[in-house]
Amino acid sequence: MSKPTPKTSLELSPNAVTVLERRYLRRDPEGAVLEAPLDMFQRVAETIAAAEKEFKTGRVPAELAKDFLRIMTQLEFLPNSPTLMNAGRELGQLSACFVLPVGDSMEEIFESIKQTALIHKSGGGTGFSFSRIRPANDVVLSTKGVSSGPLSFMKVFDAATETIKQGGTRRGANMGILRVDHPDIMDFIMCKRDQTVLTNFNISVGITEAFMEAVEKDADYDIVSPRTGEVVARRSARKVFDRIVELAWTNGEPGIIFLDRINRDNPTPLVGAFEATNPCGEQPLLPYESCNLGSINLAKMVAGGEVNWERLAQVVELATRFLDNVIQVNRYPIEQIRQMTLANRKIGLGVMGWADLLILLGIPYNSEAAIELGARIMQFITDQARTTSRVLARERGPFPNFQGSTFDGKGEPVRNATCTTIAPTGTISIISNTSSGIEPLFAVSYVRQVLDKDVLVEVHPLFEKIARERGFYSKELMKTIAEHGTIQDIDDIPEDVRDIFITSHDISPEDHIRMQAAFQKHTDNAVSKTVNFCSDATREDVATVYRLAYQSGCKGVTIYRDGSRDMQVLSVKKDSSRPEDSVPHESAKKRFKRDRPRALKGSTYQMQTGCGPLYITVNEDDAGVFELFTTMGKAGGCASSQCEAIGRLVSLAWRSGVQARQAVKQMIGITCHKPAGFGENRVTSCADAVAKAIQIHMADHENEGLTHANNGGACPDCGGPVEHEGGCCVCHVCGYSECA
Repeated sequence: MSKPTPKTSLELSPNAVTVLERRYLRRDPEGAVLEAPLDMFQRVAETIAAAEKEFKTGRVPAELAKDFLRIMTQLEFLPNSPTLMNAGRELGQLSACFVLPVGDSMEEIFESIKQTALIHKSGGGTGFSFSRIRPANDVVLSTKGVSSGPLSFMKVFDAATETIKQGGTRRGANMGILRVDHPDIMDFIMCKRDQTVLTNFNISVGITEAFMEAVEKDADYDIVSPRTGEVVARRSARKVFDRIVELAWTNGEPGIIFLDRINRDNPTPLVGAFEATNPCGEQPLLPYESCNLGSINLAKMVAGGEVNWERLAQVVELATRFLDNVIQVNRYPIEQIRQMTLANRKIGLGVMGWADLLILLGIPYNSEAAIELGARIMQFITDQARTTSRVLARERGPFPNFQGSTFDGKGEPVRNATCTTIAPTGTISIISNTSSGIEPLFAVSYVRQVLDKDVLVEVHPLFEKIARERGFYSKELMKTIAEHGTIQDIDDIPEDVRDIFITSHDISPEDHIRMQAAFQKHTDNAVSKTVNFCSDATREDVATVYRLAYQSGCKGVTIYRDGSRDMQVLSVKKDSSRPEDSVPHESAKKRFKRDRPRALKGSTYQMQTGCGPLYITVNEDDAGVFELFTTMGKAGGCASSQCEAIGRLVSLAWRSGVQARQAVKQMIGITCHKPAGFGENRVTSCADAVAKAIQIHMADHENEGLTHANNGGACPDCGGPVEHEGGCCVCHVCGYSECA
């Protein structure tokens, strides 16, 4: 393949090259890379600039392509990953996020699953509200049976995603939302307690104003049937809120989305209401709507120790035109999505490199100056983007749904119903070698294992530069920082340097929310951000942040408490229980069989099965669940012997180090009776009964550590450190993202 003549210089970090080669560059059928990074940027620039040919006025495509190429190769702006991957290629699907409707009929549900598969195949992520689906055990008039409820259908969507993602360059990702007033809300809140289910979903509760008011008053609120629209029950808002907090404290999910708030900012209320967002929660979209995102690298917007406002305005103008052109040349996977997207023309221009900009300016992340500057920069970006959108409307016309929109009659028309969004920027921030979104630094220094024994100490480039210039750099100090996890109490580092190199765990949760709120105030859509908690944070700490997010104008919030997930992110903090020369990485688990103490404590649960009542006893030792016994109400027979076998095998697994949740995963949902199940737990088999009894036991004893043993963890692709940001896990070494 002939190489294009380079039009500009291109300097990429080794990590950026690795990410591009693994996930972005064109390959031949045998997998050989066919283009260099510069080729990719030129392919994208020329494809997007070619949209100008479709309009009578505007820019000369060849000249505009040079401008687009310049802001990308200088790493001042990058579009979302599907645009980089697919622009100028056969697939041509350029949007990152979509929302699909999920109706209440079998036909509507499986039509959405088909459409989901098409979107995931094309590299997009999908958001859904499952709130229209009637609750479990509700009547189904057409069959005289009962509904299986939204959770059962979520598992079908999850399975479809699991299948489709196997052959793609981007993993399929989903957001599942259920309104807080849905009858199945408690089951939804609990659905990811077992972290092996719905692994392709982020989940969030759709919170209403009425619910939050009831929480503050410790009052009941209405539970509404989606089938009839009638109030079918009343429930304690405080208890539901506490359960959301409990599960978020336990493993980071569910998040919350303030539905009434995002609909107050809906620019096209006559077209429809927001029900769902994209997988990371920053982009509310109408059913069948898509949005293409892009981010400005704020670290490149500094000159002479100040924000370069002039250059920032220039990049915003080019980026806004770029994103509107993307809408024009995009090849949409579904006709309904093409129609809705062209009718509203939403774009989401955001930022990355915020933490790096603050470092360059010498401003601590958790300071009033940072909060004020964040609000000022985002207001500037949104104002400049809307100015460009008005210019585009004069050239090309306003978005077709302009009449009746919130912009109608309020001045000059705009081309785009929304202009700004703060996205996580996981992989494009790696390409840009800058900090992600508006997140603080993950770490100043961390240790990365390569091959079996070799280790590399990765150091933030700005910190290394300052350390060398000011004479306190040493390899030993960098490794100490990596093991320690923070520089705030290392006296060898000057105080003014410690002040600006603040990491996510050095910042209070309240300061995380204050920063999110500052950017949200001037962002059309929403802000993707993770509020980080230390491992010893309390449930009340989480509840306080949720209330603060609501009070400060955020549109949603995602939290993560360090160490709270089974596959924990690679900790940069040294574990004192390990040998002095240990390096944090995921190691093979050694199995050993625990000896049985003379006496154990436990609980017995009665479960209704098709074979009669089954009594299940779960016993524990100091390390957690230890053994399981079963007694069948009807003595003898195959059912009794099979249940005894299940008990013996589960006990052996637990005593050998297998977690309770893994046993649940293997047995839950096994069916040998009617699909609707027996009893209040809807038991479908004896094995299912055992699994559900274990789940109940885990729920009753979660404070004792049965649900989230800390196994350590690392990126599943490269073994590097992964970071929780924007409701997602991202590896800043190879670009792996659980949401992309």
